[in-house]
Amino acid sequence: MLLRTLTGAVYVALIVAGIVIHQYGFFVLFSIVTVLCLWEFYGLVNAQKRTRINLYYNCFGGWLMFAVSYLYASGLCPVTIFYVYFLYLVVLLITELYEKQLDPISHAAYIVLGQVYIALPVSLLNGIAFSLPAENAAEYRSIFVLALFVFIWINDTGAYLIGVNFGKHRLLERISPKKSWEGFFGGMLFTLASSSVFAYFYPALAVGQWAGLALAVSLFATWGDLIESLIKRTLSIKDSGTAIPGHGGFLDRFDSLLIAVYAVLFFLGVCV
Repeated sequence: MLLRTLTGAVYVALIVAGIVIHQYGFFVLFSIVTVLCLWEFYGLVNAQKRTRINLYYNCFGGWLMFAVSYLYASGLCPVTIFYVYFLYLVVLLITELYEKQLDPISHAAYIVLGQVYIALPVSLLNGIAFSLPAENAAEYRSIFVLALFVFIWINDTGAYLIGVNFGKHRLLERISPKKSWEGFFGGMLFTLASSSVFAYFYPALAVGQWAGLALAVSLFATWGDLIESLIKRTLSIKDSGTAIPGHGGFLDRFDSLLIAVYAVLFFLGVCV
């Protein structure tokens, strides 16, 4: 528990610093997150002996998606910058002709899954950081990205505390035997309560809007956690890695983010 607490504190400090200090810190932080998560995911797939994914090329491809999204969202480049990433996808398909994989379709499908499951949602953080509110898309705003992470952390903490002490009814036992409905609603209540803090310091959104955003993140973060649990169960592993002592791998730490980011985009784009 001590090791988990110490590494967790360092993890939180790095994430918060990368988000709030400067937009280039944001770029560096999530460039690293994209590459490390993809490296871990593709490594897990390769370990199953089903494919021989080139880690360097396809992790670069995922980073390329994040980089061009950043350049577009920040106003530094026009939308045509995405052609660079599309070129990566075309080259990916063409190289299947020469890879001599036993199952080229599965090989390409696993690579694209990594891009969609990891690189795409991390890239969409750029839309949250730069494009909302819409009056000035080139201005970096850390508040919603920070809120997304804080809500996820509080939801996880609340779900754990309530689930351990009061959890009796399994949420989705086939996928994650330890998660309970009591923990789910406990995490949601903790997250809802924390939204009032953001409403106080950032009144540009009403209290009800912050509460709605918190509830959306809580729900989608839980789904994100369950989706990663499904992937791990399919690959017959307990943790995605051992890179973060006491916490597992990078995917274990960012699994909720990969789905919750869609909730924030939808809520801010439609409900605000």
